[in-house]
Amino acid sequence: MSPALFSPLRFRSLTARNRIMVSPMCQYSAPEAVPHEWHLVHLGSRAIGGAGIVMTEATAVCPEGRITPHDVGLWNDEQESSFARIASFVAAQGALPGMQLGHAGRKASHARPWEGRAPLTPSEGGWQTVAPGPEPWAPGGLIPRALDRDGIVAVVEAFRHSARRSLRAGFRVLEIHAAHGYLLHQFLSPLSNRRMDEYGGPWENRVRLLLECVAAVRSVWPEELPLFIRISASDWIDGGWTIADSVILGRRLKGVGVDLIDCSSGGASPAQQIPIEPHYQVGFAARIRRESGIATGAVGLIGEAVAANAIIAEGDADLVILGRRLLWDPYWPLHAAKRLGEVPALPIQYARADIFPIAIPQRKGSELASA
Repeated sequence: MSPALFSPLRFRSLTARNRIMVSPMCQYSAPEAVPHEWHLVHLGSRAIGGAGIVMTEATAVCPEGRITPHDVGLWNDEQESSFARIASFVAAQGALPGMQLGHAGRKASHARPWEGRAPLTPSEGGWQTVAPGPEPWAPGGLIPRALDRDGIVAVVEAFRHSARRSLRAGFRVLEIHAAHGYLLHQFLSPLSNRRMDEYGGPWENRVRLLLECVAAVRSVWPEELPLFIRISASDWIDGGWTIADSVILGRRLKGVGVDLIDCSSGGASPAQQIPIEPHYQVGFAARIRRESGIATGAVGLIGEAVAANAIIAEGDADLVILGRRLLWDPYWPLHAAKRLGEVPALPIQYARADIFPIAIPQRKGSELASA
């Protein structure tokens, strides 16, 4: 039998060839918010490398939803056309092309990580940010504009329109980004949502925007195609969103057409205290899966084949979602298959590479010279 990590996974009408998904990883490398050759090679190489689902980086649904001026977006025809080329190539390699849609909210309008992440004012190439209320993410940060009712409607419609463009571009898995302190997470967390209207206060009100976005996306995303949600399962801070909240949300999302919860954590407050270590978020995926009855993806410092296989085999998650490990080694799925005794599904062009780690007799230099 194949290792659990390499067993197929079916969602609605689709089947992923294995249980490995490329985590959405921002590249901050898109002039005019349009993906280009870097994104094609970046995502295409992970498809060639054997991942079952290849997910784009967080893709903004509107210009003000970008984290930096260099983020990709999906609100115009040029972006859609460029993404279509990427989705087509990923699918041709046997992977399911996935699109993650998001809005950065009050964490938008910042410089890139390697440029210091400083908030950018309009005079510095930034823009007015939006959020549930006027509080910045960190002291000294940009003051967001509180979304009024019309602004909330515009956000929901932006998710709907970008989902429609994702479908036309050829993506077959869609993920809504509601984690890491970005806009939808800002509405979920009591740390950032201090509104007193129907979108704030009690739990039911704080989840309202996310549920409206799910309904809007599902209205244009076909019934036969899967929908994922990335959440921060815990804010890692007293008084914030908790794993208990996530379990309840999982039950609610399962009932409105969501197929899997991508279980990350943190990002709502710079005061968070996260005990980062290998597999530190797997317990969130396991609990949500067990208590909500919805499929989950485990993410966070997963990188060793036997341990990744155990996450699936022991029922802690349905997918393992790899980020930094796949940045370092795009062919990790092929190497993991070999490590677990599976025959790696190499592209035919690379078939002659499958000779390692077989020992090859080494000849001395003098022998090579006379050969």
